[in-house]
Amino acid sequence: MRAKKKVLVLFCGGTIIMKKGRDGCLEVPARPEAVRILRAIEPRLPEIADFRIRYVENIDSTNMTPRNWDRIIGEIGRHYENYDGFVITHGTDTMAYTAAALSLGLGNLGKPVVLTGSQIPGWEIDTDARRNLVNAMKLAVRDLSGVYVVFDERIIRGSRASKASESKLDAFTSVNVPDAGEIRVGVRLDRSLPCRAPGALVLRPGFDPDIAVSTLTPGADPGDLIFLLNNSRIRGIVIQAYGTGNIPYDFDAFFRLARKSRIPVVVTSQCLHGMTQMKSYDVGRRALKLGVIEGYDQSLEMLTVKLMWALKRYPYVKVRTVMMTDFAGELDTSYLNQ
Repeated sequence: MRAKKKVLVLFCGGTIIMKKGRDGCLEVPARPEAVRILRAIEPRLPEIADFRIRYVENIDSTNMTPRNWDRIIGEIGRHYENYDGFVITHGTDTMAYTAAALSLGLGNLGKPVVLTGSQIPGWEIDTDARRNLVNAMKLAVRDLSGVYVVFDERIIRGSRASKASESKLDAFTSVNVPDAGEIRVGVRLDRSLPCRAPGALVLRPGFDPDIAVSTLTPGADPGDLIFLLNNSRIRGIVIQAYGTGNIPYDFDAFFRLARKSRIPVVVTSQCLHGMTQMKSYDVGRRALKLGVIEGYDQSLEMLTVKLMWALKRYPYVKVRTVMMTDFAGELDTSYLNQ
């Protein structure tokens, strides 16, 4: 009889273990009770894997920070050789950001790391927690490597995940690429996904949180972004531009000043399933000539986290190259030469 695979569940809080407070709002219970709630969601999980729960955080994911990402990366690094896979229970609000951070921070990953959670607390009769937790565990024992988000019927690459609904049980979407798999009666996976692979895990933690994300609106004042440049703490800016990455000519002075100040500016599309094609229109092409970094088909979550990661690890002159490098399937590099 084949031995069960060993899975480490990293407990990070989230709705999956929350309870209603006296005022009716969901809140995080104390650590012992939170872990008990998680264990009670599905007592038969040992039928899938020999698993252990390790407490990492017990927070609403709204409070997740880059320091927490580094801690999760460190926990996986410390226990990497002792387990066949990892499941991370996490709140939904920032799950896609954490998935992006792990996709970058875990180099040479040869095992599955699966994030999941729920829209309805685990103790509720109609919770989606049981299904998501069971499916995440099933994925963690497969012949697979990489970071994934498992939610409802969907398996999504961690480098492409985005939360698309605050209330649907099918809460996440895959940005600009098909899902990595689907959960029906069985688990169906894209055949191109990487299998398990031997080798030493390379830890690449470190994220600089001092960036700003700005969404363009008609009549937006470029002076607001110039004001950001005068804040000595701001080290990078992401702009959600119109359509294919179009930005009004009024922003030319801002781009020149950002380049002079050595503050990288990354441009992405406001369209959830859109990508930048900034050479298509003069307004985009002009911004490129003034030094902006094009985001192409990368998600907002990935671009945000990637800029944090690049700023922490590399000098200004290297940031453009890092943003245009594919580390974990987040970027289709074929677009770079178009």
